[in-house]
Amino acid sequence: MKPTYYAPEPHKKTPARIIQWLRTHRTRSIVLAGVVSIILVGGVAAFMMSQQPAQSDTTPSAPSPSKKSAPPVVYYSPLTGEKVESEQATKQAVTAIMIENSPDARPQSGLKSAGVVYEAVAEGGITRFLALYQQQKPTLIGPVRSVRLYYVDWLAPYQASVAHVGGSQYALQEVRNGSYRDIDQFFNGSSYWRASDRYPPHNVYTNFERLDALNATKGYTTSNFTSFPRVDGKPAASPTANSVTINISGPLYNTAYTYDATSNTYLRSVAGGPSNDRELGRIAPSVVVAMKVDMSLVFEDGYRESITTSGTGNAVIFQNGIATECTWRKKSRSSPLELLDASGQAVPLIRGQTWIAAVPNGTGGVSWQ
Repeated sequence: MKPTYYAPEPHKKTPARIIQWLRTHRTRSIVLAGVVSIILVGGVAAFMMSQQPAQSDTTPSAPSPSKKSAPPVVYYSPLTGEKVESEQATKQAVTAIMIENSPDARPQSGLKSAGVVYEAVAEGGITRFLALYQQQKPTLIGPVRSVRLYYVDWLAPYQASVAHVGGSQYALQEVRNGSYRDIDQFFNGSSYWRASDRYPPHNVYTNFERLDALNATKGYTTSNFTSFPRVDGKPAASPTANSVTINISGPLYNTAYTYDATSNTYLRSVAGGPSNDRELGRIAPSVVVAMKVDMSLVFEDGYRESITTSGTGNAVIFQNGIATECTWRKKSRSSPLELLDASGQAVPLIRGQTWIAAVPNGTGGVSWQ
């Protein structure tokens, strides 16, 4: 029988013995305590680090600035430079209307609403207006009268239909050659009527309800053209053109303009009294242009005035209470009228109605103060 061996029981240290050992080995115990502390602190730190979210290796990009919304598109009338509602409105058809200016025709209707007005001698010293309309459409226009060739030259660049009651021989040959939008009363009588409160020939009237319908029937629905450059108006701090006098032919047709700083317009007078639109009151363009032109007599169906419209000449622009001397230029019948400074650059006109007076060299004149 083999003897049984038992492993000796491990020697158990009592608390008293542990304390005794620590006292005996004090230095070692301090070192041991420090090591244990370091291990504990390191463990806690490692644990805390393991709980942090993982950091990206890439540097975060700076936030992109928020995109600002584009400013709203603003559209302007090519005729007047005034704001219009849409791009389509900028291409709206232009209509040119010949309006009489004899004393028997005053006060006229519709002139205050025109975008651009050309004024010149038509016959026997009597002036007549070529009034151009695009956005503003008065309910009554007239008296409508006959056309002359030089008015055709001025309206040609606007791609405008032209409303008139007949005309001189050369003018009718031109407007009826197929290159123009002719809406002569002679062939479109239902678009015009004769008023009962005036006697012929000072009583032919029309309106845009009829003219728009006529233009639409003929396909004259848009106009593409280049006119004067436009800018916002700003009254001069010290106006130098408060009173303007333009002599075209004689006392019944000579005009004067008084600058009104409040509205930044020129109040128009004719023959010594206010120039009024019968329905809308005092005519007051934002811009007045006096351009010097050569005028002579020619024989067509009788002797008639003729004005040279192509080439160059002197002009004065009145706007913002200031007079600006410049040069007018028109290269051809189909070219737009330009107003140029001494360096050959176009002089911007302020927005609003523009009134252009053709002042004969030699007999006419313009002055201001």
